[in-house]
Amino acid sequence: MRTVLVTGPGGAGRTTVAAATALASARGGRRTLLISSDAVPALSADGGPADERLSVLRVDAAAHFRAELLELQERASGVLDLLGANRLDAEELTELPGATQLALTHTLLRVAEGDLSQQGYEVVVVDLPPLAEALALLALPGQLRRYLRRLLPRERQAARALRPVLAQLAGVPMPAQWLYETAARKDAGLAAVEALIQDGATTVRLVAEPGRAAGEALSAARTALALHGLRVDSVVATRVLPRHSADPWFADLAAAQDKCLDRWRQDWAPETPVRETAHLGREPRTAEDLAQLAPACEPGHREPGHAGNPWWTEDSGDGVISWCLPLPGAAKEDLRLVRRGDELFLTAGPFHRVVRLESALRRCTVSGAALTDGVLRVRFTPDPALWPRTQ
Repeated sequence: MRTVLVTGPGGAGRTTVAAATALASARGGRRTLLISSDAVPALSADGGPADERLSVLRVDAAAHFRAELLELQERASGVLDLLGANRLDAEELTELPGATQLALTHTLLRVAEGDLSQQGYEVVVVDLPPLAEALALLALPGQLRRYLRRLLPRERQAARALRPVLAQLAGVPMPAQWLYETAARKDAGLAAVEALIQDGATTVRLVAEPGRAAGEALSAARTALALHGLRVDSVVATRVLPRHSADPWFADLAAAQDKCLDRWRQDWAPETPVRETAHLGREPRTAEDLAQLAPACEPGHREPGHAGNPWWTEDSGDGVISWCLPLPGAAKEDLRLVRRGDELFLTAGPFHRVVRLESALRRCTVSGAALTDGVLRVRFTPDPALWPRTQ
């Protein structure tokens, strides 16, 4: 199954490109699902689908938030009753910030292992939130799994038979079994979503209207996606004006867009194509409007979208091991590295990732780092106290 994750700076026509991508896929003969938290009226005509091979799933963040909170309230009913808490009714619940990301994550779980995975879709197009939120969403499953492992370590479950005794000794109640079971179930679901995002058939598609601000956002996204080992299948430039116009005002705007597109091609090509969709002179209203954008939005067949494990090691010959990660577009002054136990905390501008070190590197100390030609090299020196001695 091919999965295309579509995002871009706000107001760039992200949902339109996602819809055009899904429509192009369906009209190319593939059973396609479009997932979006926004309405896509152009894909429905007279209440029917724009193509029989195309399905559209609208993500309802409010309904998902209510269902999750009510389920949690029901599971924790014993504790809540003990505290004399007043139950919340579904009618009084409104979603909190971040509810859309959690609802999308749940929908991706349905794609990965639930009911949606059984419906034979060949292509799934996901209309993600604007760029900054989308990057946070792509990192969310891994972050939540790490929090669960820290807060409720699996090894503690082995002592569940001793909890009554431990509770008496400590004088405090031990966590209920349902809490561990819920954590294990959530961890399994998050692992499935993480696997879907990192699957070789999953790619990210960036959508932006040519301009300086969009260029800066794309440059930052390039670094963030590389940090997580994700590849971009294409950059789609939207609302591109005709290059030859008798109107000087339009001609100047088109020239500015051309200059921007040239920079994008220099930054992204040849690995990532920069495609263009023409300005229609109006917002797309029908499936045929979307079809005009299809040539630049065809999902196509790409190389694996995820780099697998993007890290590699280099041995300098003097006992120092360099752990290397490509970070195109990163600036030295924006990089931060902190070693904590078996983990390495990486920061590239506003983006963060926690990486678990390989077994050999856990027995080393960090002796430095350098960013050269877009590649971050973290130097590790073997710790004599942890390495076996050689005669």
